[in-house]
Amino acid sequence: MMNWLARVFGSRSKGASFPRTCNICGYQGRFQAGGRPKRIDARCPKCGAAERYRLLALWLDGHGAFLRTASLLHFAPEAGLTSLLKQRVAQYESADIAPGRADRVLNIEAIAMPDASYDCVLCSHVLEHVDDAKALAEMYRVLKPGGIVLIMLPVIEGWATTYENPRVYTPEERKRHYGQADHIRYYGADVRDRIRAAGFALEEFTAEGEDVLTYALQRGEKVFIARKPA
Repeated sequence: MMNWLARVFGSRSKGASFPRTCNICGYQGRFQAGGRPKRIDARCPKCGAAERYRLLALWLDGHGAFLRTASLLHFAPEAGLTSLLKQRVAQYESADIAPGRADRVLNIEAIAMPDASYDCVLCSHVLEHVDDAKALAEMYRVLKPGGIVLIMLPVIEGWATTYENPRVYTPEERKRHYGQADHIRYYGADVRDRIRAAGFALEEFTAEGEDVLTYALQRGEKVFIARKPA
């Protein structure tokens, strides 16, 4: 019995999986584990897309036609998302606080761009690193009326409130409390209140049902669609 259990759980821990489909590059087959700690079926072996890239692509496939004539600003650009967006957007610009990483050097907490500059802003796994009240207010400001911010971030839906601790400030403590050395909070369900407080109307797109199985998405992961009133 013990040998059988060892074989079963040993194979699972090494990333046993079944064939999936990448909705970005069209690959069909087994995906690779990725991340820290390792997540089974995280990455497409052909294009390298992670789960959140595939989730965003699903939303874009169903709702992103407006981007063909739109301007988009992408903060902290990941290479996989950059290539995905450039195929769909009329005007694409990337931004990062560190020089050499993007088209523009911009601080998301104080964006050095005029009001109403963009139709869309992509903010993927950035808000947990920064003063989110300032960042949300600035993204609202640089959006044109009717524009949207696409927000992705780690959230624990079972927590009513976001966990922040002012006594946690060293990289080692942040890793222990928030899972990563450069994170400064872990969002709870009240992340929606934070987004709405900046003036946005909010919609959500959730990884659920057969899409999770087909595209190897993280169950319950969300794209928050924050819209500036027209």
